[in-house]
Formats: sequence, C-alpha cells, structure tokens
Amino acid sequence: MDTDPTQALLDFLAGISIKVHEGPVPADSFLPGIRLVAGTLIVDRAALRWPGDLLHEAGHIATTPAALRATLDDQLADDPAIPHRGEAEATAWAWAALTHLGLPAGLLFHEGGYHGHSAGLALTYAMGVYPGAAGLARAGMTQLGSEGGYPRMLRWLRD
Repeated sequence: MDTDPTQALLDFLAGISIKVHEGPVPADSFLPGIRLVAGTLIVDRAALRWPGDLLHEAGHIATTPAALRATLDDQLADDPAIPHRGEAEATAWAWAALTHLGLPAGLLFHEGGYHGHSAGLALTYAMGVYPGAAGLARAGMTQLGSEGGYPRMLRWLRD
C-alpha cells in the first residue's frame, strides 16, 4: 500500500467506483479541502486537513442508493424516506474501509471531527460496538456476526 494515506484513500475510492476529482475547493467549504458535487468528491490536496474525512464523505455516497447518488451535494440531508444512509451508516462504512485498508483509527477519528466525539467513537469502534453497522446490513452491504461479518463488507456500494 502507498505510504501516503491520502493517496491510499483515493486509490481505494477509485477502485470501488466512487468518483473523486482533484481540484480547487473554496476555503469556506463544509470540510477543509473537500466538496461533494453531483455525487462526486472534489479534493484539494493543498487544503485537505484531515484525509480521513474522505472516507466519511465517501460513506455518504456509498450508502445512498445508486439511482440517487448523482443528486448528492455539500448540503447532505437525511431523507427519512431512504433508510440506512445517515451519519451512523456513513461512519460505519468509513470504519469498515479504514479497517480494510489497515489504516489507524486516528486517521478517521481525528481531533477535528465528529463534533468533538472522535475519541469516544474511536473507543466505541475499537471495543467492537459498531453504530450504523445494522443499517449497513439492512441495506445488504454487510452481515452482522462474529464470523466473517462487519467490518468486512459484502459490497462497498449500495444497489
């Protein structure tokens, strides 16, 4: 694996068909160096502060039904009519990807993320408690259970 975590994440996302383009991102973007435009992540490496945020935002794309991905933009909103695509599922998806890539928890759960709850989330996931994993299972993306289940994914993108 590439030693640059940003490149490793970008390679992974490209490999699972999540669209990512490099380009300028305004300083007032919702996350430093990242935008979401028409279901595509725009990444400005010079402005990217926390590479792990790429995984969380990709989790929103991945957990959205395929027919709706192109409608996603920076103003992500939970739609109760579309279950299993909220913050918890995006976080669980990001953890599964991080685990798959063998990257450290601090890359995802950094000091600037999750509204001050990164340390608690890191501990929760490290202890084997996986908020959002049940939603991923209900969406057909993983299984629950100790043998071969989450964080191993059956599919990275929702149908």
